[in-house]
Amino acid sequence: MTDYREADLSLLKTVPIAQRNNKVDASLLAHLPGTDRSFAAFWKALPDVLAAKDLRDVAHHMASAAGRHGVVVMLGGHVIKVGLGPLLRELGRRGVITHLALNGSAAIHDFELAAYGGTSEDVAAGLADGTFGMAEETGREMNAAVAAGAKSGKGMGEALTDYLQGRARLASPQASLLVGAAEQGIPVTVHATIGADIIHQHPTADGAALGATSYRDFKRLAASLPALHQGGVVLNIGSAVVMPEVFLKALTVARNLNGGKPSGFMACDCDMQRHYRPRVNVVERPTLGGGRGVQLTGHHEIMIPLLAWAVLRELEAR
Repeated sequence: MTDYREADLSLLKTVPIAQRNNKVDASLLAHLPGTDRSFAAFWKALPDVLAAKDLRDVAHHMASAAGRHGVVVMLGGHVIKVGLGPLLRELGRRGVITHLALNGSAAIHDFELAAYGGTSEDVAAGLADGTFGMAEETGREMNAAVAAGAKSGKGMGEALTDYLQGRARLASPQASLLVGAAEQGIPVTVHATIGADIIHQHPTADGAALGATSYRDFKRLAASLPALHQGGVVLNIGSAVVMPEVFLKALTVARNLNGGKPSGFMACDCDMQRHYRPRVNVVERPTLGGGRGVQLTGHHEIMIPLLAWAVLRELEAR
């Protein structure tokens, strides 16, 4: 027969609740809607705990950095596809964003919106018959821009923005982050992964030009990062692999060339789910010696408008 022993719970030692440190008290709780239904009232009514507290903190740091420190925003393609370009464009216009770093798909979606007025095809349908990613104009024009940029010593971002500004007609220039950045004088870099983007399947694709312009943009990103020092913000929005890896290497270059700077900045990853590389390469490792790392998890089309509206609200309240 097995001898089962039981813990004698009557011997447990309890402590007075007054001696316990609580993480939540009544002052942190959400507020009910009142007669004021403005965004400012909504923002103030959020509970001051966990992700809501982090979101407030990121918005505050971005607004505080405006005009004083660098705010580098790194983007994956989905961010553009769900319609967030105009909001980011406004943050650039208001002097918040100082550098835009896009992966290849983000640049393609934005270019298509600007030039043709639409983007985001049905991948499954096109894959079945081999037409996915084979849009003639997208491949021809973007590859022409990149090739011309390579010949004139430009980065890929600069080459694409220059091309769009010189194009005879744009279908939706007001929707384009690239066009807005060019008008506002904000540096744009594009970090391509050869073979990962639809323009690489086009007959006019030039691997040497893609490599030369994207490599130049890597060096340009590294040169922008020292502006993050002691008060800047870096946001990674919707890139699970490419931008976190590029950022880690560019940060290493920046610190190597600038005596360990930048440090003491806020690093925030915003995505629909949490991934390993953004967590360690953007949020954790770069802030080990100072600064703060935050992960905001949720759908881009909800989280980023909240963040952008909050930053703009704080700027207007000054």
